[in-house]
Amino acid sequence: MGRAFEFRKERKMKRWSKMAKVFSRLGKDIVIAIKEGGTEVDTNAKLRAVIQNCKAANMPKDIVDRAIKKATDKDTADYKEVTFEGYAPHGIAILVETATDNNQRTVADVRSYFNKCNGNLATSGSVSFMFDRKCHFTIPKGEIDLEEFEFEMIDHGLDEVFENDEQAENEAGEQVDTLMIYGAFVDFGKIQSALEEKSIEILASGFEQIPQQTKELNEEETKDVEKLLDKLEDNDDVQYVYHNMT
Repeated sequence: MGRAFEFRKERKMKRWSKMAKVFSRLGKDIVIAIKEGGTEVDTNAKLRAVIQNCKAANMPKDIVDRAIKKATDKDTADYKEVTFEGYAPHGIAILVETATDNNQRTVADVRSYFNKCNGNLATSGSVSFMFDRKCHFTIPKGEIDLEEFEFEMIDHGLDEVFENDEQAENEAGEQVDTLMIYGAFVDFGKIQSALEEKSIEILASGFEQIPQQTKELNEEETKDVEKLLDKLEDNDDVQYVYHNMT
Protein backbone atom coordinates (compact mmCIF):
# COMPACT_ATOMS: atom_id res chain seq x y z
CA MET A 1 0.00 0.00 0.00
CA GLY A 2 3.03 2.27 0.16
CA ARG A 3 4.19 5.31 2.09
CA ALA A 4 1.24 7.51 1.09
CA PHE A 5 -1.20 5.07 2.69
CA GLU A 6 0.90 4.84 5.85
CA PHE A 7 1.12 8.64 6.04
CA ARG A 8 -2.67 9.03 5.70
CA LYS A 9 -3.20 6.26 8.25
CA GLU A 10 -0.84 7.95 10.74
CA ARG A 11 -2.58 11.31 10.32
CA LYS A 12 -6.00 9.68 10.80
CA MET A 13 -4.85 7.89 13.96
CA LYS A 14 -3.47 11.13 15.38
CA ARG A 15 -6.75 12.90 14.62
CA TRP A 16 -8.78 10.12 16.28
CA SER A 17 -6.44 10.15 19.27
CA LYS A 18 -6.84 13.92 19.64
CA MET A 19 -10.63 13.63 19.30
CA ALA A 20 -10.73 10.93 21.98
CA LYS A 21 -8.72 13.20 24.30
CA VAL A 22 -11.09 16.11 23.71
CA PHE A 23 -14.15 13.93 24.39
CA SER A 24 -12.55 12.56 27.56
CA ARG A 25 -11.79 16.08 28.79
CA LEU A 26 -15.33 17.27 28.05
CA GLY A 27 -16.74 14.19 29.78
CA LYS A 28 -14.87 15.13 32.95
CA ASP A 29 -16.08 18.73 32.59
CA ILE A 30 -19.67 17.43 32.51
CA VAL A 31 -19.14 15.36 35.67
CA ILE A 32 -17.54 18.31 37.49
CA ALA A 33 -20.29 20.73 36.41
CA ILE A 34 -23.11 18.39 37.47
CA LYS A 35 -21.49 17.49 40.80
CA GLU A 36 -21.20 21.23 41.53
CA GLY A 37 -24.54 22.52 40.24
CA GLY A 38 -26.93 19.73 39.29
CA THR A 39 -28.32 18.51 35.98
CA GLU A 40 -30.58 21.45 35.07
CA VAL A 41 -28.96 23.33 32.20
CA ASP A 42 -31.12 26.43 32.78
CA THR A 43 -29.84 26.89 36.34
CA ASN A 44 -26.31 25.50 35.93
CA ALA A 45 -24.28 27.99 33.88
CA LYS A 46 -21.17 25.82 34.02
CA LEU A 47 -23.01 22.81 32.61
CA ARG A 48 -24.60 25.01 29.95
CA ALA A 49 -21.16 26.13 28.83
CA VAL A 50 -19.81 22.56 28.73
CA ILE A 51 -22.75 21.36 26.60
CA GLN A 52 -22.05 24.21 24.18
CA ASN A 53 -18.44 23.10 23.96
CA CYS A 54 -19.51 19.50 23.34
CA LYS A 55 -21.53 20.69 20.35
CA ALA A 56 -18.59 22.77 19.10
CA ALA A 57 -16.34 19.69 19.31
CA ASN A 58 -18.94 17.58 17.43
CA MET A 59 -19.17 15.25 20.41
CA PRO A 60 -21.88 12.66 19.63
CA LYS A 61 -25.08 13.03 21.65
CA ASP A 62 -24.90 9.46 22.95
CA ILE A 63 -21.46 10.14 24.45
CA VAL A 64 -22.77 13.35 26.05
CA ASP A 65 -25.77 11.44 27.46
CA ARG A 66 -23.47 8.75 28.88
CA ALA A 67 -21.33 11.39 30.57
CA ILE A 68 -24.43 12.99 32.12
CA LYS A 69 -25.69 9.60 33.33
CA LYS A 70 -22.25 8.82 34.77
CA ALA A 71 -22.20 12.15 36.60
CA THR A 72 -25.51 11.41 38.32
CA ASP A 73 -24.37 7.95 39.46
CA LYS A 74 -23.61 8.10 43.18
CA ASP A 75 -20.72 5.65 42.66
CA THR A 76 -18.94 8.01 40.26
CA ALA A 77 -15.90 9.49 41.95
CA ASP A 78 -15.55 13.24 42.30
CA TYR A 79 -12.85 14.80 40.18
CA LYS A 80 -10.58 17.22 41.97
CA GLU A 81 -9.23 20.09 39.86
CA VAL A 82 -5.53 20.58 40.59
CA THR A 83 -3.08 22.92 38.86
CA PHE A 84 0.64 22.13 38.76
CA GLU A 85 3.35 24.68 38.08
CA GLY A 86 6.84 24.06 36.80
CA TYR A 87 9.61 24.81 34.37
CA ALA A 88 10.49 22.98 31.18
CA PRO A 89 14.07 23.03 29.89
CA HIS A 90 15.45 26.45 28.86
CA GLY A 91 13.36 28.32 31.44
CA ILE A 92 9.93 27.84 29.86
CA ALA A 93 7.14 28.30 32.41
CA ILE A 94 4.36 25.69 32.37
CA LEU A 95 0.92 25.44 33.98
CA VAL A 96 -0.76 22.03 34.00
CA GLU A 97 -4.48 21.91 34.79
CA THR A 98 -5.75 18.46 35.81
CA ALA A 99 -8.98 16.79 36.86
CA THR A 100 -8.23 13.69 38.88
CA ASP A 101 -9.86 11.10 41.11
CA ASN A 102 -6.45 10.06 42.46
CA ASN A 103 -4.25 13.00 43.33
CA GLN A 104 -1.27 10.88 44.41
CA ARG A 105 -1.17 9.18 41.02
CA THR A 106 -1.41 12.47 39.17
CA VAL A 107 1.30 14.15 41.25
CA ALA A 108 3.64 11.19 40.66
CA ASP A 109 2.98 11.17 36.92
CA VAL A 110 3.43 14.91 36.44
CA ARG A 111 6.61 14.98 38.54
CA SER A 112 8.09 12.07 36.58
CA TYR A 113 7.44 13.84 33.25
CA PHE A 114 9.23 16.97 34.42
CA ASN A 115 12.16 14.95 35.80
CA LYS A 116 12.56 12.78 32.69
CA CYS A 117 12.53 15.82 30.40
CA ASN A 118 15.05 17.88 32.39
CA GLY A 119 12.44 20.18 33.82
CA ASN A 120 11.36 20.68 37.40
CA LEU A 121 8.05 20.81 39.23
CA ALA A 122 7.78 24.05 41.19
CA THR A 123 5.78 25.23 44.19
CA SER A 124 2.35 26.81 43.94
CA GLY A 125 2.53 30.45 42.89
CA SER A 126 6.00 30.28 41.36
CA VAL A 127 4.69 30.30 37.77
CA SER A 128 1.02 31.32 37.84
CA PHE A 129 1.83 35.00 38.36
CA MET A 130 3.31 35.02 34.82
CA PHE A 131 -0.11 34.23 33.33
CA ASP A 132 -3.45 36.03 33.18
CA ARG A 133 -6.49 33.77 33.48
CA LYS A 134 -9.14 34.84 30.98
CA CYS A 135 -12.54 33.61 29.89
CA HIS A 136 -13.41 33.48 26.21
CA PHE A 137 -16.50 33.05 24.03
CA THR A 138 -16.98 32.28 20.35
CA ILE A 139 -20.11 33.80 18.80
CA PRO A 140 -21.44 34.19 15.23
CA LYS A 141 -20.33 37.41 13.59
CA GLY A 142 -23.65 37.94 11.83
CA GLU A 143 -24.52 41.61 11.48
CA ILE A 144 -22.77 42.68 14.69
CA ASP A 145 -21.10 46.09 14.57
CA LEU A 146 -17.82 45.51 16.43
CA GLU A 147 -17.43 49.03 17.80
CA GLU A 148 -21.01 49.28 19.03
CA PHE A 149 -20.96 45.75 20.43
CA GLU A 150 -17.72 46.38 22.33
CA PHE A 151 -19.15 49.57 23.85
CA GLU A 152 -22.30 47.71 24.97
CA MET A 153 -20.40 44.77 26.46
CA ILE A 154 -17.66 46.62 28.36
CA ASP A 155 -19.93 47.04 31.38
CA HIS A 156 -20.44 43.26 31.41
CA GLY A 157 -16.71 42.52 31.64
CA LEU A 158 -15.56 42.39 28.02
CA ASP A 159 -11.85 43.17 27.61
CA GLU A 160 -11.44 42.52 23.92
CA VAL A 161 -13.44 41.39 20.87
CA PHE A 162 -12.08 40.61 17.42
CA GLU A 163 -12.86 38.68 14.25
CA ASN A 164 -11.79 35.05 14.42
CA ASP A 165 -9.79 33.44 11.61
CA GLU A 166 -11.88 30.27 11.74
CA GLN A 167 -15.51 29.55 11.00
CA ALA A 168 -17.67 27.45 13.30
CA GLU A 169 -20.90 25.49 13.04
CA ASN A 170 -24.03 27.09 14.46
CA GLU A 171 -27.11 25.32 15.81
CA ALA A 172 -28.56 25.13 12.29
CA GLY A 173 -25.49 23.20 11.13
CA GLU A 174 -24.17 26.08 9.02
CA GLN A 175 -20.56 27.22 8.88
CA VAL A 176 -20.49 30.87 9.97
CA ASP A 177 -17.89 33.59 10.48
CA THR A 178 -17.17 34.15 14.15
CA LEU A 179 -16.06 36.67 16.74
CA MET A 180 -13.84 35.96 19.76
CA ILE A 181 -14.59 37.66 23.07
CA TYR A 182 -12.14 37.80 25.98
CA GLY A 183 -12.71 38.94 29.53
CA ALA A 184 -11.43 38.41 33.05
CA PHE A 185 -11.93 34.94 34.54
CA VAL A 186 -14.30 36.28 37.21
CA ASP A 187 -16.56 37.90 34.58
CA PHE A 188 -17.46 34.66 32.78
CA GLY A 189 -20.99 34.56 34.22
CA LYS A 190 -21.67 38.23 33.50
CA ILE A 191 -20.60 37.95 29.87
CA GLN A 192 -22.49 34.69 29.39
CA SER A 193 -25.69 36.21 30.80
CA ALA A 194 -25.34 39.37 28.69
CA LEU A 195 -24.95 37.36 25.48
CA GLU A 196 -27.96 35.20 26.35
CA GLU A 197 -30.05 38.29 27.11
CA LYS A 198 -29.13 39.63 23.65
CA SER A 199 -30.16 36.24 22.14
CA ILE A 200 -26.65 35.81 20.75
CA GLU A 201 -25.78 32.16 20.22
CA ILE A 202 -22.69 31.03 22.13
CA LEU A 203 -20.84 28.58 19.90
CA ALA A 204 -18.11 27.76 22.44
CA SER A 205 -16.65 29.12 25.64
CA GLY A 206 -13.96 28.38 28.16
CA PHE A 207 -10.91 29.64 29.98
CA GLU A 208 -7.28 30.22 29.08
CA GLN A 209 -4.06 31.03 30.87
CA ILE A 210 -2.40 33.69 28.72
CA PRO A 211 1.31 34.38 29.29
CA GLN A 212 2.16 38.00 30.01
CA GLN A 213 5.45 37.59 28.13
CA THR A 214 6.70 34.86 25.80
CA LYS A 215 10.15 33.43 25.26
CA GLU A 216 11.58 32.45 21.87
CA LEU A 217 13.72 29.32 21.53
CA ASN A 218 15.71 27.84 18.69
CA GLU A 219 14.63 24.65 16.93
CA GLU A 220 16.55 22.23 19.15
CA GLU A 221 15.43 23.94 22.36
CA THR A 222 11.83 23.92 21.14
CA LYS A 223 12.03 20.14 20.61
CA ASP A 224 13.23 19.71 24.20
CA VAL A 225 10.18 21.57 25.50
CA GLU A 226 7.75 19.84 23.14
CA LYS A 227 8.91 16.46 24.43
CA LEU A 228 7.64 17.42 27.89
CA LEU A 229 4.45 19.00 26.52
CA ASP A 230 3.60 15.82 24.60
CA LYS A 231 4.00 13.65 27.71
CA LEU A 232 1.82 15.94 29.77
CA GLU A 233 -0.92 16.24 27.14
CA ASP A 234 -1.07 12.46 26.67
CA ASN A 235 -1.88 11.90 30.35
CA ASP A 236 -5.55 11.07 30.99
CA ASP A 237 -5.69 13.28 34.10
CA VAL A 238 -4.41 16.37 32.29
CA GLN A 239 -7.04 18.74 30.96
CA TYR A 240 -4.99 21.68 29.67
CA VAL A 241 -1.32 22.63 29.41
CA TYR A 242 -0.20 26.25 29.07
CA HIS A 243 3.31 27.62 28.52
CA ASN A 244 5.10 30.86 27.63
CA MET A 245 7.11 29.55 24.67
CA THR A 246 6.62 31.62 21.53
